Amino acid sequence: MKNTKALVPAALILPFCLVTILFALWGFANDITNPMVAAFKNILLISNFESAWVQGAFYGGYMVMAFPAAFFIKRYSYKSGILLGLALYAVGCLLFVPSGWLMRFTPFLIAYFIMTCGLAFLETCANPFILSMGPTETATRRLNFAQSFNPMGSIAGMFVASRFILAKLDPADEATRTAIRKVSLEQFNEIAQHDVSVIVGPYAMLGLVVLACFVVFFLTKLPHNSDDDNTRLDIGPTFKRLFTNAPYVEGVVTQTFYVGVQIMCWTFIIQYAGQTLGLPKPEAQNFNIIAMVMFVTFRFVCTFLLKFFNSGILLATLAIGGGLLIIHTMFGGGNADAGAAFTEMTAQAQGSGVLATIAVYLKAPFVIPGLSGMTALLMASACMSLMFPTIYGIALRNVGQDAKIGAAGLVAAIGGGCLMTLLQGWIMDWKPVNLGFTTLASVRFSFILPLLCFAVITAYGLRTFLRDRASRC
Repeated sequence: MKNTKALVPAALILPFCLVTILFALWGFANDITNPMVAAFKNILLISNFESAWVQGAFYGGYMVMAFPAAFFIKRYSYKSGILLGLALYAVGCLLFVPSGWLMRFTPFLIAYFIMTCGLAFLETCANPFILSMGPTETATRRLNFAQSFNPMGSIAGMFVASRFILAKLDPADEATRTAIRKVSLEQFNEIAQHDVSVIVGPYAMLGLVVLACFVVFFLTKLPHNSDDDNTRLDIGPTFKRLFTNAPYVEGVVTQTFYVGVQIMCWTFIIQYAGQTLGLPKPEAQNFNIIAMVMFVTFRFVCTFLLKFFNSGILLATLAIGGGLLIIHTMFGGGNADAGAAFTEMTAQAQGSGVLATIAVYLKAPFVIPGLSGMTALLMASACMSLMFPTIYGIALRNVGQDAKIGAAGLVAAIGGGCLMTLLQGWIMDWKPVNLGFTTLASVRFSFILPLLCFAVITAYGLRTFLRDRASRC
């Protein structure tokens, strides 16, 4: 049945827009960071598992800080949480400057961790705040709409990573750097220092932008929320209510697997393109941009479809589609000849303007047969577009006064991006895997983890549909 209630009441449109900006801000941070796994691996000559600690530190901040953020917001207000989140976000970004001076991996990991402690505050605030800005009946659609601006920030982050970081790094590959280090440690350090300086610049600029946002929020009066009236924590009773709420508990588990699949696919798309197609990192990063264009486009499409279809059945359908696409990613076409054809096609288009180049990037995976594995990986992003806000909305549908603490569990679930990315990086360091009927390169076999994640999401979608149908009977 079509839902005709207003998505956002007229009186709340301005604060709704302001809070929605936060979704783009953390999207930018997420996707300027994903390619840094491959960048640090090459710069510091470390393994896939070690370089994946970039995501370990980044998403570990969410996991550690989500509940402290919720307790802070419960005690004070959404606005206080937003301000503290922006402050931590800015500090983390600006810490990249001394980290660059030290030329050590660990200080960068600390900076990422502090940055995402701030993002944990922002997500813990913004998601339930958006849900509360209007009728309960339109809450999931409203959050999907606000979340649609998250991938716009992500696209901007990917563009900056591609054009202002990866493209400006020294082109020497891992083998060349290893050889240089054996001959001249001084020359190796000069190359590494140059590359680290390239990485530091955009993060420092991001820190200044976030500080400006802090000032805007500090000076702006946000609407009073009824949740802000109850500042008692009541941790024990709250957790008891939440942990006996099956849709909520299952939602937290499912969100862990969803964030895992998202971050794994977007982090290792560069490694997949490099090992299966022989593409350099800046060119491989463009596939990430294509994936995000698909993601943001289908986010709006799916938000519209939620007006007509049950959220659970739509979630399950897209998860099944994502799983089938990942199977093709593992076993589908991909070779150096296809990579060379892609490079030639895009090179010819680059002199024809930005729009022509974008059109070629979108078209190439579908017209070059040897790119079918990559095409499937890109299309999986379209299936993922609906998932985060929908799982979030379903899980918090009936938690009432426990929304702030409940939101923390769903933000802590973002830690799935920490744990599963490390595990996939570890699998990528394996030798080729013999399955009996075929042998898969470790980078292909590692996508068995995203396949598992889609299976979990499918189960949650189906259980949600069955619960909704039972409640109507």
